[in-house]
Amino acid sequence: MPVLETERLILREHRPDDLDSYHAMWCDPEVVRYVNSGGGALSREQAWDAILRHRGIWAIFGFGFWIIEDKSSGRLIGEAGVQERCRDIQPAIRGTLEAGWVLLPEWHGRGFAREAMGAIIDWCDARFPAKGFTCIINPANERSLKLAGKLGFRVVAHTSYRDTPNVLLRRD
Repeated sequence: MPVLETERLILREHRPDDLDSYHAMWCDPEVVRYVNSGGGALSREQAWDAILRHRGIWAIFGFGFWIIEDKSSGRLIGEAGVQERCRDIQPAIRGTLEAGWVLLPEWHGRGFAREAMGAIIDWCDARFPAKGFTCIINPANERSLKLAGKLGFRVVAHTSYRDTPNVLLRRD
């Protein structure tokens, strides 16, 4: 998988040695507040499974999620990318690039998620020009809804996924 570099970030593959930092990120209450269908923190085993899932999506589809690493410190600060999860959601999103992002709270509000997603969207547009983008966002997650708008996503439906309300957005 490719490494993408921006002014402040390195976007790279998930690695086995990320497990401790990755697990800690997914135990942060602010990180899990609007994701995992409101399901809370990931166990260490679930974090490991997520790392493996992300690597598998890359192997099967040629796209996926990247670890977001702060270039100056080398610290794992989040993850972002696109995926195909075959979600049972209406309207259907299968066959699109389902975008997602998460940052540790201390990195919020400084444009890091927008910087990472901008690089990812550019990379995907060059390689998968016929695929549209989608994302599903909890309606209470105002920060992510605002970022999605800045990235060119528009609301197409209010829906539910795993009994949790969500906003479905598309970017063509």
